[in-house]
Amino acid sequence: MKLYVGNLPFQTSSYDLEELFASIGPVESASVLEDRETGRSRGFGFVEMSSKDDGERAIAELNGKDYNGRELKVNEAKPREDRPRNNYGGGGGNYGGGGGYGGQREPRW
Repeated sequence: MKLYVGNLPFQTSSYDLEELFASIGPVESASVLEDRETGRSRGFGFVEMSSKDDGERAIAELNGKDYNGRELKVNEAKPREDRPRNNYGGGGGNYGGGGGYGGQREPRW
């Protein structure tokens, strides 16, 4: 069972998260999401418990629990929805590149 864990202290590592949930039952995976640019924790992560029973017990025991001064939010993770891609970041669209018919612009000086 995959769980969403929110409101984590920013210094929490994936190892810390795994240790916290291992006290309840076997953990298949645990990861704290990090900002791509800074590498700093984004304050939430995901834990995959080996069984649905362990996952439900983890929710019951850890949701609302104080963890290093923060009240954890633990619930079943929802399936990731495919979000529509925009044309601003890499690939496709007519944003950037050359202008006009020839693909080059005349200098404006």
